[in-house]
Amino acid sequence: MGSSNSTSSVEQVERALARMAEVEPLINSICTPAPDARDQAAARDAEQPRGPLHGVPVLVKDNIDTADLPTTAGSLALADVPHPSADATLVRRLREAGMVLLGKTNLSEWANIRDDNSVSGWSAYGGLTRNPYALNRSAGGSSSGSGAAVGAGITRFAIGTETDGSITCPAAFNGCVGLKPTVDLVPRDGIVPISSSQDSPGPLTATVDEAAALLSVLTGTSYDLPAAESKPLQGKRIGVPRKDYWGYSAHADDPAERALELLSAAGATVVDNTDLPPIGWDDELLVMLAELRAGLAEYLATRPGSGPRGLADIVEFNREHADRELPHFGQSLFEQALAGPEVGSPEYLAALDRCRRASRADGIDKVLAEHELDALVSPAYPPAFLIDHVNPEHAAGSATSPAAQAGYPLLTVPSGLAAGLPVAVTFWGGAHSEADLLAIGRAYEAARDADNGPLPAPQFLPQI
Repeated sequence: MGSSNSTSSVEQVERALARMAEVEPLINSICTPAPDARDQAAARDAEQPRGPLHGVPVLVKDNIDTADLPTTAGSLALADVPHPSADATLVRRLREAGMVLLGKTNLSEWANIRDDNSVSGWSAYGGLTRNPYALNRSAGGSSSGSGAAVGAGITRFAIGTETDGSITCPAAFNGCVGLKPTVDLVPRDGIVPISSSQDSPGPLTATVDEAAALLSVLTGTSYDLPAAESKPLQGKRIGVPRKDYWGYSAHADDPAERALELLSAAGATVVDNTDLPPIGWDDELLVMLAELRAGLAEYLATRPGSGPRGLADIVEFNREHADRELPHFGQSLFEQALAGPEVGSPEYLAALDRCRRASRADGIDKVLAEHELDALVSPAYPPAFLIDHVNPEHAAGSATSPAAQAGYPLLTVPSGLAAGLPVAVTFWGGAHSEADLLAIGRAYEAARDADNGPLPAPQFLPQI
């Protein structure tokens, strides 16, 4: 594991704070630093170690409840509301493992569900997070700050959340490892919701081993990886879904093709053209917006004080504070959610059934079974796009929607630099396949390092 407990917690936190002071003026990844981080570290050093991550600093996305720090989801509507009354379960588990909460990371406001034409990495509360490899490039969304902070070397451990791409994209753009677990593997209480059928919190880390260690803390179940072998993937069968998930970016494809060679050399059988049927967006959006309206009301009811109590209150707040909340993009998806079908309606139930059938029985499950596969692999995303407050964002492709609709895990691992920007591969699996994905990802990471060396550190270039 990259962080060693032979170094005191105070030393680890001081290094993190020094790095934060150095790079935060450039990338703006942390919206709320923890004022007591040094005190936490000193207390951890005075204890017997609670586990392998005792004393290690960690950052948490600002849509996850912390009783001692604000939880805003990036919105000014929650900025002055009293702190949550309790930590989210996952935050409690981080503390119980002896980790030091260094602060809260910025995100795409409301986890990127407010408007069709959002700016990834921007929130009214936290401002704009930038990519450490090129400051004119996006840090992705919605776990922008978590990905950028790990990529920039502030911490090696951060927590993000994903509904469809929100861990995978920042991991790919910022050159770090991202794991979106099976839905409900990690407790979701105390998290500002989008979709009860798709939301999943998970690790963003510097290495696959560290992702496994952090997942172990979050779940209470050990995901320790086995000792390295000469052919660590012997007997594994890994499929390549060429149609739709390859071919949209030569920059992403070229390192992914090399990844296939490295996986094969590590003992895996690579099975090409294991394609999935096309998967739609309209049903997924209907489901997400219905679940957003219901889930947000349930979450806001847990917050003390006299803040907003539902989506309609948030929409009205944004209209009243448009100069600060709506300067770059609107709230079309919020408005669509208020006007759309509700959870439990025939339209919602039919759309949810179509999503699950297309992504599971007719999609990932079918392909894995037909080809006797342990996992699928594809490029994750193209290199990070330019930050643009005027025109809509556009990514040429991604690998997230089938797993998002299915509620299945994804593991994203850097594959190299393309045109000076990070690119990555993503390993897909069936429900609760995290152990297999982590073992495959670790073997690939080791082969990549032996082939080309670790991903170069960011240089914070003004532009690429």
